[in-house]
Amino acid sequence: MAWIDALPWIDLLRWLHVIGATVLFGTGAGIAFFMLLAHRTGDPVLVAHVAGTVVIADALFTATAAVAQPLTGLVLAHRVGWPLTAGWLLASIGLYVVVGLFWLPVVAIQLRMRDLARAAAAEGRPLPAAYDRLFRIWFACGWPAFAAMLAILWLMTAKPSLD
Repeated sequence: MAWIDALPWIDLLRWLHVIGATVLFGTGAGIAFFMLLAHRTGDPVLVAHVAGTVVIADALFTATAAVAQPLTGLVLAHRVGWPLTAGWLLASIGLYVVVGLFWLPVVAIQLRMRDLARAAAAEGRPLPAAYDRLFRIWFACGWPAFAAMLAILWLMTAKPSLD
């Protein structure tokens, strides 16, 4: 089985980790952009369609990457020899938890926003006040998560000495 050790596993893990980060950041930014634009129209039909697509994208891309990211990161850190107590790594893990704490409620909020928009569209009425309240919470949760993702990306590439 020596041939297994000769394969570029580290390069593959690093690549998968970078792809995961790209998917998390890109999907998050894309979802926010399209939801904001749809919301600004006030059109329940358009909002329902976009929110439905956003829910699918979050389940398919964001959730998959969110699970794969810590797995590839932990294996990569172990294989390369980075201690999990390194300051930049601890900060990244902490910020990842922060992102998750904002993302999990947002998933539930998106589902509810989608359902409210679908109901309004089906009944031919405007988006209800409950939708607007949820949108404001959704929007507010996005900023700290976005900032934390930017910080994680910087920490992962710069690996500053924070010890």
